[in-house]
Parts: sequence; C-alpha cells; structure tokens
Amino acid sequence: MNRIIQPGLLALAVLGLAGCGSPKPIKYYAIQVPTAPASTSSTYAIDLVVGRMTGPALLESAPIVYRTGSNPKGTYQYHRWEDAPVDIVPDKLVRLLRSTGEYRSVVRTGVVSDAPYVIRGHLLQFEEVDGESIAGQVTMEFELYDRRAGKLLWTHFYSQTEPAEGKEITSVVQAIDRNLERGLKEVVAGLGQYFAANPPKKS
Repeated sequence: MNRIIQPGLLALAVLGLAGCGSPKPIKYYAIQVPTAPASTSSTYAIDLVVGRMTGPALLESAPIVYRTGSNPKGTYQYHRWEDAPVDIVPDKLVRLLRSTGEYRSVVRTGVVSDAPYVIRGHLLQFEEVDGESIAGQVTMEFELYDRRAGKLLWTHFYSQTEPAEGKEITSVVQAIDRNLERGLKEVVAGLGQYFAANPPKKS
C-alpha cells in the first residue's frame, strides 16, 4: 500500500484530473456484529448502560487511520468506516453483552434508563500499522461505574495488534475486526466475572 507520490508524478496527476470524469467512489467498511439472541431469562437482575466512548479526533470521524513507524499518522481518502470508531466499539459491545443472556437489559447512552451500572470507555488506537508487516491495532480501556454509589467498580485495559492476511485494505479491516472482537470478549468476560463475584443485593 504505497501512498508516496513523486512531485513530478503529482503534477501530472493534478493536470490529468482536470480532464477526468466522475470522481473515484468512496468505499465504506463495517464491523461484524453478533445476531440478536433469543429472549431468555437473565442470569443477573442487572441493567447496564454502555456510554459513548471518548477518543482522539481522528477516531471521532470515519476515515480509516494508518500509522507508519512510531508516530506519523494519516488517513485514507477513499476508504472510510461506516460509522466513527468511537460509535462502532460501544455498539458492538452492547450486542456482545446482550448475546450472553446474563443481563436483564443492556442499552446505549441516550435511551431512557435508570440503570445504576454504566460502562465507560476510551478508545486510543483503532488503526492500520505499517512496518515490516501490516497489522491492525486496537487499544482501549473500559470501566464499570456505579452511579448510585458514585463508585468505580472495575477497569480493563486492552492493547493488541493483529496481523493482516494481505496488503489490501479489506485485509486490514478484517484484522482490526478480529482484534476488536477479541478485546471486547475480554471486556464481556471480565464484567461477567465481576458480577459473579459481586452479585448486586436484591432490592
């Protein structure tokens, strides 16, 4: 995925654009989400709210980000996420939590709910990493907050790279998707372990 254009070629490309027809179409990419589970009784009488994630400005918009080396970052012009990563991640987390059947309800922020437990997150990296090989990196942190008690109950940090199986952008997207799936499953498992060890008192 060579993105470097020599100055002379760039001048020719600019001149050529003047006579071009329709612009190059933008391609959009989505993350796979689990199907909605069948309605069952929950393991815990717990209602959860998944808050909107915070993150760098690049992750609050939809372009796919790439990094070369330790620091330089850029974005693809014609390849974008279907939604901003700070929205993609909590949406997938909601689906994964619902699919466990462990909770009475799991909703996103914005839905009317008096649920005491809020899952808050911060997304640090959601990007292609170019080096000797190409990989997808996901770095994120989550916390479980009890807003009735005003108390932080649990935290989890995740940072991994997933090798891409090819150099095409679709291979990179798939690597990021696999990485995100693994990281969110860690979050789901960690929350389940917390509530198993600390079941809420019956009201």
